[in-house]
Formats: sequence, structure tokens, C-alpha cells
Amino acid sequence: MKKLSFLHFMLAILVMASFAMTSCTKEGPAGAAGKDGVDGTNGADGEDGIDGLDGSATCTQCHDNSQALEARVMQWEESFHATGDAFARNTAECATCHTSQGFRGNLDGTYDWTAEGAKITNPNPPNCYTCHSIHSTYTTDDWGLTVTGAIALRNTTETYDFGKGSNCVSCHQGRTVAPWPTVGGADITITNTRYGVHHGPQGNVFSGIGLFVVGTVSTSLHATMVTESCVTCHMASGYGAESGGHTMWMRNISGALNTAGCIECHTDNTALLAEVTALQTEVADLLAQLKTKLDASGATAPGSDNSVAGTYSPLVAGALLDYKALTEDKSLGVHNPTYVKQLLTNLINALP
Repeated sequence: MKKLSFLHFMLAILVMASFAMTSCTKEGPAGAAGKDGVDGTNGADGEDGIDGLDGSATCTQCHDNSQALEARVMQWEESFHATGDAFARNTAECATCHTSQGFRGNLDGTYDWTAEGAKITNPNPPNCYTCHSIHSTYTTDDWGLTVTGAIALRNTTETYDFGKGSNCVSCHQGRTVAPWPTVGGADITITNTRYGVHHGPQGNVFSGIGLFVVGTVSTSLHATMVTESCVTCHMASGYGAESGGHTMWMRNISGALNTAGCIECHTDNTALLAEVTALQTEVADLLAQLKTKLDASGATAPGSDNSVAGTYSPLVAGALLDYKALTEDKSLGVHNPTYVKQLLTNLINALP
């Protein structure tokens, strides 16, 4: 009995404590009444909200089932942009053309190649994001080019509009050479074996701007009629991943020239191929003649295109620049036949 009475006593204490705690807890004043929702008419449900946009609707503008995107990727994978290893040159100014991040960073100012120690970490080779505004709007506007309109050419104050090819020539032009030789000007001192305008001067050859000129030269109709420049021929319809398109190669694996971009003007394909062969043979001979004279001047040595350190007349230095540029152009005159033949002929005649 005593145990039971004790339990009753403890229960009573707990009940009284709970009342005490409850009495100490106060609710604040009630808030203002909320606005009633809109009832449906005659007991019907209210109006449905507007459906949201399909998050993937814009994606299919490019990522459709036509396989066109896949074809471009396959072609790019066979291009020298993808297969070359030059993107390892990821420091300073080199990175602005050799790497995708450096190219875009140079355009939008996020990569300052003049800064000490400037370098692109984990560089990518030129790819879709280099030339196009990929995944900016998730519409077909993403195929827009990152460089358009007239661009400035180095070693000259002139600009030139290469059409769609301005994107290409942003990089495919000669690098800055200082001092630049001028006819009748001061002698040029060469201090290393790499004196030249670098390895991609195609824009200069095509436009006829930014090389050393002696005498009178004129450009071919390519400069005025091929309004999209590089893109017209190098990205014309090709054969699978062997040429044309985003491979940008001009020859198939068999060595056959892809003339798909040429036949609009050169309607006789057989005659065109013969003309190309004759032109390239002629230009190769002119380059050999110029090299012989450069060897005689001491600016180059037989069997090597490297420059030899020394002080030379502006004519010799300019001829060396042009020899390297036209060799590195790799078209053997096709980019600008009239200009190339006249330029080489004038240099050969001017050199002793």
C-alpha cells in the first residue's frame, strides 16, 4: 500500500508540473487573415497554371537525329587541328593560337599572354569551342563564328576581310618580325636560325598583304572572287573523313585533290587538275632558284632552310622572309598564283 501511495504521489507531481509549464508558454498575437483563394466556377476546380518550357527543346536544334553533328566531329578528329601536337606550346603568345583556351581567352581578355609566366593549364587543341559560340544560347546561333569581319594583319597596318575565313586567318598569318626590312632601308642583323614569319602565313599569301615586296606584283582573282577564302575550298564537301568539311584537308588519302570548292569557277575539272600541277611545278622551281641565291648570300646553307646568323642587306633579309613564308604556305602558289609567281620572279632577278 505504501508503494502504491508513493506512485500516486509522483504521478500527481508530474501532472502539476506539466500544468505549470503550459501556463508559462504564451502564444503571440494572431497574424492578419490570408487572402482567400479563387474558387472554381459552380464548384469546378480553379484554372491550371501555364506549363513550363521543355528544358531540352533547344538542344535538339543541334543534337538532332540527322547525324550531321556526328559527321563534323568525325571529320575534325582527322584534322591536323586534332591530331597535331602543337597545342603543347601553351605559354605566352604561342598559346593564343596553339590552344583553344588561349585563343578564346585572347579574344575576351581573360588570357593576358604578355603577363609574366602566362600559361594555359591543361590546354586543348583547336576544337568546336575555338571557332564557334558553342553552348552560349543552346540554339543554332551557337554555330556563329568567334571572329568575323576584317582583321588586322601583322607586319603591316592593313586589315583584310576574309569572310568566314577571318576566323582561320586570325592564326594563319605570319608572326611579327621586327625590324621589318624595307627596300633601300637599313641592314638587318639576324641572330638565330629561326628568322621568319612562322609556319602559317596562308592569309598573307592569299591576300597578297604582309610579305616583303620588290617591284610590281598583283594578286589573282582568288583574292576578290573567293569571298569566304579558306572555307570555300578547305571546307567544301569532301569524302568522309579524308578531305573537305572539318578535316580541312585538300587531298584524299589517295593523294587526289578535292576540287569540290573550285568547280563553281573552274568548271572543267580535268583542265583544273592539269593547271594546278603545272603551277605547283613552276613555283617549286622558282623557290629552288631563290634558295640557290640565298645560299650564295650566306643567309642560308645548302640543304637547310634555317637562317644563318649575320648582318644582311634588306633585300637578302626580305627574300629570306618570303622564301620561308612561301615554303610554309604549302600551296605552292595555289592560294594566289599571279602574286606568288611575280613575287618570286622579282626577288630572283633582284638578287645578285
